[in-house]
Amino acid sequence: MESDGIRCLKKLFHNSIVVLLFLQCFNPSLSSGFYNVSVDFRAISHRVVTRCIESEREALLAFKQGLVDDYDLLSSWGREEHKQDCCKWLGVHCSNRTNHVTQLHLGGSYLYQAYALQQKGRKQYIKYYLQGKMMSPKLIKLKHLKYLDLSWINFNGSQVPDFIGSLSNLRHLDLSDASFGGRITTQIGNLTHLQHLDLSFNHFANVENMNSWLPHLSALTDLDLRYTNLSNVPDWMEAVNKLPKLTNLSLSFCSLPSPLIHSSTLFNINSSKSLAHFDLSFNQLPFSSSSSIFVWLSKYNASLVSLDLSYNQIKGGIPQSFSGLCNLQELYLYNNTLSGQLSWLVQILMSACPDQNSLKTLGLSSNHLSGSIPNLTNFSSLQELYLDDNQLSGTVPESIGHMSRLESINLGMNALEGVVSESHFSNLSKLRYLDLSSTSLSLSFSSNWTPPFQLYSIYLSSCMVGPHFPKWLQTQKSYTVLDISNARISDILPSWFWSPLSHQDPGSIFIDLSNNRIRGTIPNSRFEFPSSSLSQVNLSWNRLEGPVPSFLSTALSLDLSNNKLSGLISFMCPKTPNKVSRLAFLDLSSNNLQEQLPNCWTRFENLVFLDLSDNALFGKIPTTMGSLPSIQTLKLDKNGFVGELPSSLKNFATLSVFDVGENNLSGLIPEWLGVGLPNLAILILRSNHFYGSIPLQLCNMRDIQILDFSMNNISGNIPKCINNLTNLAQKGSSSITIYHMYNRSAGRQVYLEEASLIWKGIMSKYKSTLGLVKCIHLSSNQLTGEIPREITDLVGLVSLNLSRNNLTGQITPMIGKLESLQSLDLSRNHIYGGIPTSLFQIYGLGDLDLSNNNLSGKIPMGTQLQTYDPSDFAGNPLLCGIPLQQLCSPEETSPEEQPMFGDQVKENDGLITTGFYLSLALGFVVGFWGVCGSLIFIKSWRYTYYKFLNCVYDWLYVRVALIKR
Repeated sequence: MESDGIRCLKKLFHNSIVVLLFLQCFNPSLSSGFYNVSVDFRAISHRVVTRCIESEREALLAFKQGLVDDYDLLSSWGREEHKQDCCKWLGVHCSNRTNHVTQLHLGGSYLYQAYALQQKGRKQYIKYYLQGKMMSPKLIKLKHLKYLDLSWINFNGSQVPDFIGSLSNLRHLDLSDASFGGRITTQIGNLTHLQHLDLSFNHFANVENMNSWLPHLSALTDLDLRYTNLSNVPDWMEAVNKLPKLTNLSLSFCSLPSPLIHSSTLFNINSSKSLAHFDLSFNQLPFSSSSSIFVWLSKYNASLVSLDLSYNQIKGGIPQSFSGLCNLQELYLYNNTLSGQLSWLVQILMSACPDQNSLKTLGLSSNHLSGSIPNLTNFSSLQELYLDDNQLSGTVPESIGHMSRLESINLGMNALEGVVSESHFSNLSKLRYLDLSSTSLSLSFSSNWTPPFQLYSIYLSSCMVGPHFPKWLQTQKSYTVLDISNARISDILPSWFWSPLSHQDPGSIFIDLSNNRIRGTIPNSRFEFPSSSLSQVNLSWNRLEGPVPSFLSTALSLDLSNNKLSGLISFMCPKTPNKVSRLAFLDLSSNNLQEQLPNCWTRFENLVFLDLSDNALFGKIPTTMGSLPSIQTLKLDKNGFVGELPSSLKNFATLSVFDVGENNLSGLIPEWLGVGLPNLAILILRSNHFYGSIPLQLCNMRDIQILDFSMNNISGNIPKCINNLTNLAQKGSSSITIYHMYNRSAGRQVYLEEASLIWKGIMSKYKSTLGLVKCIHLSSNQLTGEIPREITDLVGLVSLNLSRNNLTGQITPMIGKLESLQSLDLSRNHIYGGIPTSLFQIYGLGDLDLSNNNLSGKIPMGTQLQTYDPSDFAGNPLLCGIPLQQLCSPEETSPEEQPMFGDQVKENDGLITTGFYLSLALGFVVGFWGVCGSLIFIKSWRYTYYKFLNCVYDWLYVRVALIKR
């Protein structure tokens, strides 16, 4: 029976072959699977025989050997029996006819999908899924390869191998963002069948001789060289001009030089006539109306569909040649210096194409265009209109409401004024993006208006939206961005406000209602921000009251500062305390929080920025606050905290800014501040009750920039190791601002640091220039001893305040080394001695206070010290000279004394003194009369002296005579 079954199977198999061969005559594709299967009739079971060709399988395995696959994405590649068929390997595609490998997809986008599948849908962005140690030359055995994508494989700066030019059947080559370096191999010119070439986002150091290999790629339709340094390729235009089939060209961020091209080659008969998409942005190329680039572009009037010349130097207007671009759909001219009336530019675009139906995107942002917005209804296909950041004035024409295809309108940052009403949006049912921010427009809609659109992004900052909260927002169920900050809204925050967000898909959510007069409580909601979203909420500078609702802890960034909020318990300690909050940025400063700080900080392990300053918080700082492993900025100043700093805070290894000033904290200054916080840049303990000496461990704070211990009870000496504060010993700063950046799976966020300091007796906030502020403030303490000479090594100091202490000794003559000082306050101490003349060397010293000390002598004459107020030197009874009214005695103002300037400044222990002149006179008297007086009054000495001179004369006469003879 068994043999009969086998015979039946054989007959069935043979009949199947006949049927497939018959069908193949009519449709070859139907038999594609036939080559994949064979049956071993000597065995009971069926076995699948591999399609993969042995030599090509070995070539692929050799290529895999040159890769580092940390995520095991190439696990299907192998020699095991169940992995023999390379046509089933990830990223490998074979021909159904010949079984040859024709495509190799190992690009980043393909591997991203594979990794998401491996992680069961939990997508995570990883820069490089594969690392390239080397590219095996056996790859050339894939002679039938037509498609090769190795983008986003990190080849660590290695050079594209020359053998890549031997893959002569390639049609598609993508090596983008693969960290290749060195030169671009000219062997690519051998790929004469190549249609798509992408070498963008690499680190090539040498792209010379482009004209020697690029023109050979006569079949090329797509060329992408973004972020490739072509600054040494002046003939780049001539090279691409020789590609007859070129359709898409991307040369942004290429540092292109002004092109050198001859008119004879500009309209070469073999040159491309089909260029449709051209990106030349971010090159800072100088353009004029007669630029060779404009002349070159004019020959593509019939083919050009998309043109991007953003971030260059196009001055004045656009040339008349633009009027011939009748098929243009996208025009981007962002960030140039286009000037003149907007209506003139529009007229040029429409002059040769009165029915300009093709234009879909008009991007003219960040130029110098002026005048009013003209009627644009002739652009009947327009979908995106970007006119922001110009000098446009007047009103918004109501005709814009008839452009029914508009999806994006950006008119922000202009001098527009007048009323925007419902008629401006009457037919804009497709509108998704609206930006009218930073204008003087007033929005006037009826209370029951239902817009015809559903917006995704709404920017109305600094417009007149109020005084009532806009009810039409309740109809919008799709927005993820809402900015109505500084919109003069004086109303209660409606209870429905958060409900539209519950309809959103995970993504970025940005809500900004700041700088209004919105009052009432923040309505609680069951809504939670998606865990994968980059969600930011800013309700600062309003009049909101009541507790902070718990659902806001699901955002990534939350700013509730400068309100009247009064409760934290439900926010910090919700009913599900084990759930970790995503919050990375939390600002609750300047509210009415009058409570002990809850001890629920373990769930905020993602916090990077925390500001609770300027409230009425009291009690001790919770110990669980030490469980913030990512914290970079911690501000608890201007509260009523008591007790010592908890030792759990020494775990803040990433902390950069620590401000607990203006509290009631006490105890010794902890030694761990200089040991456990290696990244500390700003440390403010001002106005507390700390006592004891300054720990020597604080000298380890090499990154410290602001050190403020003023208004405490600190005693002892200023440590001499203070010159170990490396950052203060360096002049200037690498950045004007201090900012911090942190990454999350959803994206990146940046915030600027801010610090409050007493400068010239006034409390000032520094943010935009905080990076330039380097200071030490130790005023109003009980410090004793001398000012250490080592402090003059801190040449980067901008402000030094040691006032109101018990310091003694003299001002070091080396004080002039602090050339960066702008403020120096040594007042109300017991410092004695003279004022060093080296103060002249500090040219930028605008604030000086040496009052109420024991200084003596004359104030040095110079170009600067006499300009200060007399109060800056008052309280020093033995001090005299300008600007004080107390003049110095004649002995102190001898005629010989002259003012000294600049480099003439010397210290008091110089060589030219009164004793020098006395010694000179005494030496003259003794020397002259000791010799000449003896010869005059003693006759025997005089005869002997003359006799000696005669002998010397005779001897010299004889010697000279002999030498002459």
